[in-house]
Amino acid sequence: MQEIDNTFDDDYFKIDPEPHLLGDMDTINHFPGVKMWWKAIENINRPLMQKIPPKLLSGMEKWEVTKSSDPQMLLAVMDKYGVDVACLLPESMMDTTGYTTRWCTNGEMAKVVESNPDRFMYQPNISPIKHKGVKNTIWELEYWVKEKGAKIFKFYPPEDTYINDPDLWPFYKKAEELGIVLDIHTGFSWVPPGKSKYALPIYLDDVARDFPELKINAFHMGYPYCDDLNMVALGHPNVYVCLSLLVPWALSAPRKFAHIIGEALRWLGPDRIIWGTDYAGFGIQVKAAVVGLRDFQIPEDMQAGWGYPKITAQDRRKIFGLNLARLLGVKPERKVRKKSPQKGETT
Repeated sequence: MQEIDNTFDDDYFKIDPEPHLLGDMDTINHFPGVKMWWKAIENINRPLMQKIPPKLLSGMEKWEVTKSSDPQMLLAVMDKYGVDVACLLPESMMDTTGYTTRWCTNGEMAKVVESNPDRFMYQPNISPIKHKGVKNTIWELEYWVKEKGAKIFKFYPPEDTYINDPDLWPFYKKAEELGIVLDIHTGFSWVPPGKSKYALPIYLDDVARDFPELKINAFHMGYPYCDDLNMVALGHPNVYVCLSLLVPWALSAPRKFAHIIGEALRWLGPDRIIWGTDYAGFGIQVKAAVVGLRDFQIPEDMQAGWGYPKITAQDRRKIFGLNLARLLGVKPERKVRKKSPQKGETT
């Protein structure tokens, strides 16, 4: 098990494509689909948090391990652990409410971004595309790009339709024309009632072939179909693979994570791998994602036995932020304040 370094004065520019805004859950927790979603979260905690080193909690304050929907808490966490920019992602999850309401709207997200545009970026969630109408989605896409300057968007297939549904082709064409980065959930949905069959990474093969200039960032490495995603990305240089959600395994299941990142490095190299936290209100998610990539090294026997390369400091720079900054056309400038404004008791 690797040692935990609780200092955060590294010089890596970090940009997070997956920090979630959940909204006011109290207003929707009565829906059966939302209750199903929360039951899945209880199970997800086991593989994600089991064997997390106790030292990870060292130096953490109580507000960091308490769930919060306050964007100022996210900003404080970003400052503390050296995350420069967050592409704020409002959760849709309309399947959980019978398509009656979203958890958090793009408008709510915009207000937060505009409160601190130096640290936050718009990431409109344009899901569900087919359910609300492709023409309506294209209108929304154009509005956010042309009126607000949005550069990155999210599509969550499990609440909508197959990634390669032909009905989505006009949307993909417009996204390609506008030059945006499209984050797409790939692999299992993790949280029913979302349908995992809609998000299999093999379906990206069709999209990337017909839209070779569309910048696609595949969330969660297509887990558990990471090999499928690597093969798709191998043939399509416009497909990037994102480590969001999985990075804490560098701490809790290091040899498993070694295979995940090692295979991506072997097939794609460091220029098309993107970091992410999958933050959903807990500071520990950010810390684990930062420490996980910053301090992890593929064991020497796995480098020799599996052909995995050693992770270099330049690899980490690219994965933490340079790759996504290049796609977004933003300057990778450090923006972290020296001290977090939050104070409290340590755990």
